[in-house]
Amino acid sequence: MKHAPVFLHALGMVNALGGTVDEIVDALDARVSPGMTRVPTRLGDAYAGCVGTPLDVAPPGPLVPFDCRNNRLLLAAIAQIASSIDAAIARHGPGRIGVVIGTSTSGIRAAEEAFAHRAATGAMPPAFDYRQMEIGTAAPFVKAALGVAGPAYTVSTACTSSAKAFAAARRLLRSGVCDAVVVGGADSLCELTMQGFASLESVSPVRMNPMSRNRRGINIGEGAAVFLMSRDDGEIRLAGVGESSDAHHISAPDPQGRGAEDALREAIADAGVTPSAIGYVNLHATATRHNDAMEAHVMARVFADGVPASGTKPSTGHMLGAAGATELAFAWLTLARAMALPVHAWDGDADPALPPLDLVQTARRLGGDARDQYVMSNSFAFGGSNASLILGR
Repeated sequence: MKHAPVFLHALGMVNALGGTVDEIVDALDARVSPGMTRVPTRLGDAYAGCVGTPLDVAPPGPLVPFDCRNNRLLLAAIAQIASSIDAAIARHGPGRIGVVIGTSTSGIRAAEEAFAHRAATGAMPPAFDYRQMEIGTAAPFVKAALGVAGPAYTVSTACTSSAKAFAAARRLLRSGVCDAVVVGGADSLCELTMQGFASLESVSPVRMNPMSRNRRGINIGEGAAVFLMSRDDGEIRLAGVGESSDAHHISAPDPQGRGAEDALREAIADAGVTPSAIGYVNLHATATRHNDAMEAHVMARVFADGVPASGTKPSTGHMLGAAGATELAFAWLTLARAMALPVHAWDGDADPALPPLDLVQTARRLGGDARDQYVMSNSFAFGGSNASLILGR
């Protein structure tokens, strides 16, 4: 099973665009994002992508100590594919179902609220439990909530966390350890993340503006996206995976993008195609000066003949540990639902220092020719962690 194809069968998602896949598709088509809003921080106002959907799916009784916003985001996404997960459990048995979740913040927000309560009252709130904020508990929490018994682990590699979760899930399937895997990512807004990025002067006080000469940085976002992945035949397969770690700098990307380019080229080779076969690329596109410059040059080198591409973070905020899964979901939807290619939201004022890219600015859809059978999603993270994923029809 070393090279067995794996398929992505069902998608659940919640973010600043909406609380269901249908709401999110409609918002993307309408080019609106109701959850993108200005929020106050200790270092000044910033834009952020906030989930407005009520998170009323609570953990089952024994898991109440794990109750936090991050886990409720996961439960909201998982509820949308519950029937598919139940069918996989019935077919393969709970011991053959694995869970791999990417996250960066986990339940840090719960800890912030608990410490604020202690500062005001002198005592921690009775409902607080350390396991709410422990970064590694996301996947074990999902495993317990679903009642499955296969391997469950959390991937935390900053902004590539949930992209790399798909590579890990594929390895579980191809090794024969699992017959199906619940895979994705979740992150929730918290003060630590907002202030951390603000201290790096990476947060924009206005909406993100990727690839523009006027770009000023990122908007942090929150949300979750989960898939059911298995070897069972399906319409959309995870065709290619590329991973690299260039360790250039703790927070800045390698200006030459050597590790990022390695990840893209490895994914293309793994899919057994050439760059000309890719019909759309969802860019990492953080709207920071250095990341956009690096990515634009890498894209120009890998796709010398051009490829339709867009960055979707202006519609969701940068969801960090959930970004890779969410942006792969947008790519998946262009194949599975023939959704229009997400429009690149920016001011249209291209940075002349960057190579020109074919940024999607009007309604376009994948067609039926060979080039429109494959789509790509790229993720790059602090520490030089890079991941590229390719889906094939």
